[in-house]
Amino acid sequence: MSRRKRGILAITSLVFMLVLAAPSVQAQEVGSATVVPIQITGDPETRFTMVVLGDGYTAGEMDRFRDHLDKHLNVLWSIEPFRSYRSYFNVYAVEVVSGESGITCDPDDPAGPQERETPLGMHFRGGCEDPNARGILLTQEAADRYASMATPHYDQLLVIANTDTYGGIGGRVATTSGGNALGPLITPHELGHSLGRLQDEYTYSARGVRGGHYDGDEPRSLQHTLLTLEEMVAGQRKWWRWLGEESESGGIIARYEGGMTNVSGVWRPSRHSMMISLGYYFDQISRERMTERISAHTELIPASTPTDRPVAPTDVLWIETANPVYHELDLSWRISGGRALPNAENLRHLELAELGVRPGDTITVTVVDPTEFVRDPIMREQSLTGTRSWVVGSPAPAESAGPSLDFVAHTQTERPVGGMDVVYVETAQPGDRVLDVTWELNGQVVPNPLNRRTFHLGRQQLPVGTHTLRATVTDPVDPTGEARTLSWTVDNVSPTVRYTLSEPVSSITDADGTPHYFMRDEFTMRLDADDDQPGYVVAEFRVNGQGWHHYYGWPDAPPGTPYRFTPSGTNIKELIYGSLSIEGLSPQPWEAREPGWGTHTIEYRAIDAAGNTGAAGQFWVTFRPTPACDAVLTGRHRGELRVDTGVTCLQGATVAGPVTVRPGASLIANDATINGALTADGADTIELVGSRVTGQVRITGTDTVVAFGSSLPDDAVLGEEADG
Repeated sequence: MSRRKRGILAITSLVFMLVLAAPSVQAQEVGSATVVPIQITGDPETRFTMVVLGDGYTAGEMDRFRDHLDKHLNVLWSIEPFRSYRSYFNVYAVEVVSGESGITCDPDDPAGPQERETPLGMHFRGGCEDPNARGILLTQEAADRYASMATPHYDQLLVIANTDTYGGIGGRVATTSGGNALGPLITPHELGHSLGRLQDEYTYSARGVRGGHYDGDEPRSLQHTLLTLEEMVAGQRKWWRWLGEESESGGIIARYEGGMTNVSGVWRPSRHSMMISLGYYFDQISRERMTERISAHTELIPASTPTDRPVAPTDVLWIETANPVYHELDLSWRISGGRALPNAENLRHLELAELGVRPGDTITVTVVDPTEFVRDPIMREQSLTGTRSWVVGSPAPAESAGPSLDFVAHTQTERPVGGMDVVYVETAQPGDRVLDVTWELNGQVVPNPLNRRTFHLGRQQLPVGTHTLRATVTDPVDPTGEARTLSWTVDNVSPTVRYTLSEPVSSITDADGTPHYFMRDEFTMRLDADDDQPGYVVAEFRVNGQGWHHYYGWPDAPPGTPYRFTPSGTNIKELIYGSLSIEGLSPQPWEAREPGWGTHTIEYRAIDAAGNTGAAGQFWVTFRPTPACDAVLTGRHRGELRVDTGVTCLQGATVAGPVTVRPGASLIANDATINGALTADGADTIELVGSRVTGQVRITGTDTVVAFGSSLPDDAVLGEEADG
């Protein structure tokens, strides 16, 4: 049953709209606060309601808090399942004024770690002597008091600290760093703990301290197991339903050792996931749990024809439902005895007069979320299914709500919707008839013969651009009378993103038009995302198809600092970033890592504030170490060149004669010309970068062969190891 009555919905919706329309007046006194509704989709009693507080922001820094909030939320809405269930959320911000800027014991405070007097008492756990502190705690009573200013009913409290230092913690309250590059990713990770009850998949308990060996019983955690793959399948346990599938966080879902702060003896589903490596998505196992938890806090049927009294055989039954962003819920109506009533179009109302029902009959509606994010039937039944039942009584006039026409709930109109969204409206319900809803797209009426309350923009094949969608409610008894209209801006323009790389040694464009760069030792990449609408735009990239990774710049540098790739990664406070090894971008410091030399595919894309995902672009990077040259030749070399031992480097040189490389020796040619044959058998390394060989090329039995952007004869023999 709904936790509130029908009449309250119309009143509270009106109040919400008035609050949203009212200008925000910033409180200035230390400790005072201003409540700002960010996104209101329904009654807090029936929606997942999240309150976001800020601490350590002075009155003059509220714009900074708002910027942090916008970035954190837009990153959250780009990550599944928050992206698909954004419409299930109410979000309130509480702008709390602090007398001091920053929080207590910040290890990276420019003035040094120190005590700060802030309304929520946020502080880094471990005291001001811990240079690697990252847990952020607060005064619970103060957080609850400020959150209750927004609404007495909330499901999640998130607190953003005014710090550029990496930190956060999960629990009854989730905390995160406002200004740190990784702060917006700490937010969903900590919500994984607070909301999803997900365990860390870390293989350490403290930074830089290798975890031990797990020797306990089968973990209760849904993302950890002692079972083999065969045992999971045979017993239909843990993540057996997802085994072998491509993981949303890269690689395949299988069994990877380490987790629960242990390095061995326990296994997790994916090599990378939000719960071990910030930047990657939740894998399917964690995503399923997060979907279930969000749905469990949201009523799938928030309102309906009252069920506490009989309905007449001529009544119109109605329900309201929750509305995911990109798909619709499945509805089925049944009458006494379980006979299904035709409802292929998932209508939210049922006109009993057309069905010939009799007193004593029971009408039941079942709402099921068919999302592919959930495969566990128990999860779907318990948290993604809702029902309502009515008993038909003696004939009686239906109670009419009168001629009032209104929308009592709807997709938010304050921001643009995406080109693939399902827009919804809920109207007043007179009880004896169904109000008519007319949809118009760019001024043209779209036929709505079934009087649907949802409009699937993704089915309209909209051209690229900005469009206008309108919904108008009228009374079929008096279609020319009073009417009410809502309007949405439809953003069907995908965001764009451009990349900037550090200077390559050489670059070419491959036959398919893909840019290809040759880099040595390390290189940096900056992504700049743009959109035609306001709001923070998320940029993402992935390496060799191994899971989309959020682009956050560089962890210990100012915003805008490019991301750095190296063969085995960079250690920053005992966490690894930017590794091109097979272990991924963020392996643990103690993991053995094969340096990621070779050719890599890097893709990039952007997601805008409306949820539109731009098409992915890509480029290739051939990545090699700088050679330790034993001999360097420049200018012209006349006659034959023999490389008998060591490493010989041709830097812009021209060799007027054949070149022979003996077993175990190496030749590195950059922007060089060989006017003759090139022969190598059993050599260690041959690199030809931006170079030209006019004679026969025969390279066999050589460990590493790189031919990048070079002009070689058509019959060149490069062996099986050629790269580039």
